[in-house]
Amino acid sequence: MGSWLRLTLAILAVWRVTHLLASEDGPADLIVRFRAALGESWAGKLLDCFYCLSLWTAAPAALFVTRDPIQWVVCWLAISGGACLAERALPQKQVAFVEPLQ
Repeated sequence: MGSWLRLTLAILAVWRVTHLLASEDGPADLIVRFRAALGESWAGKLLDCFYCLSLWTAAPAALFVTRDPIQWVVCWLAISGGACLAERALPQKQVAFVEPLQ
């Protein structure tokens, strides 16, 4: 498998996992319950920020692209950056809040 294909797959995988953990309920509401259990802890706050979380999910994914330490650092940041670009490029769900009738 070529390097570009590995990098592309890593970016897509990191976007998917990060989006699941930060923005989705997950199957049987497992992810939303996990986020609720973590609450306001350091890890709970990490799951609230797609951009922060993408750094952590990109770290092991970079090992899929390279094992060289210098290249790993560059791939780690590039994969996180690619996932962040994908997150910004895709349309986001808009949640409307309705005032209760009085």
